[in-house]
Amino acid sequence: MVRTPLTPEERERGERLGALLREARGGRSMVEVAAGAGLSPETLRKIETGRAPTPAFFTVAALAEALGLSLDEVVRRCALVPA
Repeated sequence: MVRTPLTPEERERGERLGALLREARGGRSMVEVAAGAGLSPETLRKIETGRAPTPAFFTVAALAEALGLSLDEVVRRCALVPA
């Protein structure tokens, strides 16, 4: 299966998501937050650094819950800004 390349906008949205997660994580370790979300620390690292810019919905939902973020906040902070 060939994956369609991501658009620059999708990559940018992934970078915003990673920044939001790093900010919300604060002083907590990746290991602590990843465990709270039921993910591996490597998965969280990939999302935070933009290497996995389009994580699955339930992955984002689990991270949001572990970090005390609402999904509305995640969408608001990561959505594409109209030109």
